[in-house]
Order: sequence, then C-alpha cells, then structure tokens
Amino acid sequence: MTSKTAGSTPPDDLTPQQPGSPAVNKVTADDIAEALKAGFSDFLARPVMSGFFGLFYAVFGILFVWCLFWLGKIWMVIPAAIGFPLVAPFAAAGLYEMSRRLQKGESFGWSEILTVMAKQRKREMGWLAFVTLFILWVWFYQFRTLLVIILKDSSFSDLDGFLNTVFFTSEGWIFLAFGTCVGAFLSAVLFSVTVVAMPMLLDREVDFISAMLTSIRVVYENPVVMLAWAAIIIVTMLLSLVPAFLGLIFTLPILGHTTWHLYQRAVTPAEG
Repeated sequence: MTSKTAGSTPPDDLTPQQPGSPAVNKVTADDIAEALKAGFSDFLARPVMSGFFGLFYAVFGILFVWCLFWLGKIWMVIPAAIGFPLVAPFAAAGLYEMSRRLQKGESFGWSEILTVMAKQRKREMGWLAFVTLFILWVWFYQFRTLLVIILKDSSFSDLDGFLNTVFFTSEGWIFLAFGTCVGAFLSAVLFSVTVVAMPMLLDREVDFISAMLTSIRVVYENPVVMLAWAAIIIVTMLLSLVPAFLGLIFTLPILGHTTWHLYQRAVTPAEG
C-alpha cells in the first residue's frame, strides 16, 4: 500500500516506514561521555571563536539583568536567571555549525560561522526560535501570576526584600513550590522539543515540526539518559551564572559542541 518516495526528492535517505522522520537511536551514558569528550576537543580546536559565543551570551545576560534593575523589575531577576539557560540551544547554533565543519574537516572563518543563521534554514530556525521564546514568555507570565496570587500585596523595593519574602515566609515557600513545579514542566517541554531539533535544522533539510517531533522521540526513547543530560546542562549553566555570568564563556561553548555530537549519536545520519 505504501509508495516509495522518488529518489530525486531531497529526503530520499529517510526511513520508508516514516517518510520525513529519521530513525532514533538508543543512547547510553557512554554516548554522553564520548560527546562531552568530542565537545571539549572542538572547543580546544577553536577556543577563541568558541569562547566568543560564550562571551556574547554572558554579556547579553549581564545587560539583561542590569536592565531589570534599572527598570525596577526586581521580581523578574529570579525567573530571568533560571529561564536564561532555556534559550541556550538557540544561542549555540553557531557552535553546532563549527562542530559540523570540524567533523567534516572543512575550513571556516568568522564570516561563515557568524552568518550561519542567515544562510542556513533561516525560516525553520526562526520558527523554532519563536517556540523557544514563547515558552520563555510563558515562564515569565506564570511567575508573575503566581507572584500576584500567592504573595499578593508584598512590595519588592530591592532584591534583598524580594529574596527575604520568597525564602523566609510561609507564602514565599508556597510560591517557590508552585513555581518550581510549573518551571520544571516548562523546562522539560522546552528541553524535549529542542535538544536535537536545533542541530538537526542545521544538519539537514527538514521542517521545524519534524525536527521537534524527532527531538521528542529521542527523549521518549531514552528518558533516563536524556534526563541525565538535562541535569548536566541545568547544573552547569546555573553554576556558570554565579561569577557574574562569566563562567558561560567556557561552559556554553563546550555544552554547545557536545550537543552536536550527542545529536549525531541519537539520530541516524542524513546521508549514508
């Protein structure tokens, strides 16, 4: 009953059982270890260029938090610090391209990498970026809603007052409990739809819906391993925020390169 896709069609190498949907592999803790090793190797191969993406991300984070203080939006500091790492997969697109070219032994310079977002899959990558930013917006909105409902008329004139209310009052503990549950759910959703979707869009001709569905399948078929990878990302990124975001100069590039290599192990190659 099924009809084969013509050989001239771009995705002719995908599995015939699920046209347009590449097969998903089983990944193990060893795959994460090997991907981390390869990611660190990519960072060492081009440390200045890799570090540039980490520096850009760190500077953006510093300016973002400074703007919140300047605008008097003290309550947004915590959700911003927690939610900031959620957009890291999109920020690391240039790192994926670097790893792709290093893996193929291709030469490249600043122009090829800095223009990758404009030249490759820009429409589909843009849609996935929209999904990422939308979930981040929902994260801020639910935080604000819980703030109003639970903490009600509490005023936060400075960060110390906000932290004291959140961490040292019964209402603050309730707020943290609900906020943590909602935040964990949104983080899980965003991680599931982007963990391999971003590098996949740079690697092959595919629409962003297919990329997200493949990403979800990777998580669904490898729940324990992908949960461990998510934990590594979250802990590493949050610790990197402590020294004024500067730890991101090193950790973001390594995690970005690693994500590319983990994607290569989790999803069947587009060719061959």
